[in-house]
Amino acid sequence: MSAGTFTALLLERDGDGPVRAVTTDLPLDRLPGGGGVAEGEVEVAVTHSSLNYKDALIVTGSGGALVREHPHVPGIDLAGTVVAVGPGVDPAAAAVGDEVLVTGCWLGERRWGGMASRARVPASWLVRRPTGLDAARAMTLGTAGFTARLCLDALARGGVGPGDGTVLVTGATGGVGSLALHLLARAGHTVAAATGSPDAAALLHDLGATEVVPRAELEALAARPLASARWAGVVDVAGGPVLAGALVSTAPRGVVAACGIAGGRRLDVDLAPFFARGVLLAGIDSVQHPMAERPAIWDRLTAAADPVVLDRLTTTIGLDDVADAAAGLLGRGGRGRTVVEVA
Repeated sequence: MSAGTFTALLLERDGDGPVRAVTTDLPLDRLPGGGGVAEGEVEVAVTHSSLNYKDALIVTGSGGALVREHPHVPGIDLAGTVVAVGPGVDPAAAAVGDEVLVTGCWLGERRWGGMASRARVPASWLVRRPTGLDAARAMTLGTAGFTARLCLDALARGGVGPGDGTVLVTGATGGVGSLALHLLARAGHTVAAATGSPDAAALLHDLGATEVVPRAELEALAARPLASARWAGVVDVAGGPVLAGALVSTAPRGVVAACGIAGGRRLDVDLAPFFARGVLLAGIDSVQHPMAERPAIWDRLTAAADPVVLDRLTTTIGLDDVADAAAGLLGRGGRGRTVVEVA
């Protein structure tokens, strides 16, 4: 990379053909805004991003309408330092030298994302990194940690607290699931982990699970109107039959926080959990969550996560490794978090 250029993972595609991912140097005028930073926007020198399920869909071309135009730079998360500020940006919102992160906000989908050494984004998307949280650990948390924290908040709003019964986490080996499991256990909850990977039991117990539930056990319950009431709350990353099985086995006045579709986009479930048990199904949207609330959420997330556990959960790769890692995530399922070192 030379002066006036930046390094990026560039996705190219001809029509409906396969997506090609190449690490390349590009001139800065390829960034949004062209030759300069647009009004209300900032330029960030990115050091780290992360690989999420949505990123894997985008990088492999499996994401349908997630990305409509190519070439494209993926990365729904980024962490770095503000290096330029466009006209009209309030200095209280962003200034050169601010250490920031961005998650959601359609980054890496409708806007070029974090898998590049430079990014231009609206200043309103920025969150200043909490004190003591470096860029790499910020991306270990990333969208996955932010989503997990929102799920815990939904359980608490619904009245599910430590000591109220077991909370089930589905997709527990993946990014959101493993972090939700860790945060729940740290908060004093009794946690069960559902997974389709029997060999992951040791990892899940190490993160705080008191029992491991085979994914097939939940899927087998999906067609029933009700099953034995087992869960005070659920953090569901899977969707589909797994979510259905979790709903019919949730205890009266339990809360199910649904945040993912890795196991299916459709929900076919009897209404009995809702009218017979008063179960609350809470949808979690981390993409468009109000910006005004995000700094406090990040502060709580940073304070609750154990840095030692975060390090154990993290695999670090470079831009050249992203395509293979994305294919592996979709083919074999995720384990913990994958941080992408950009610079």
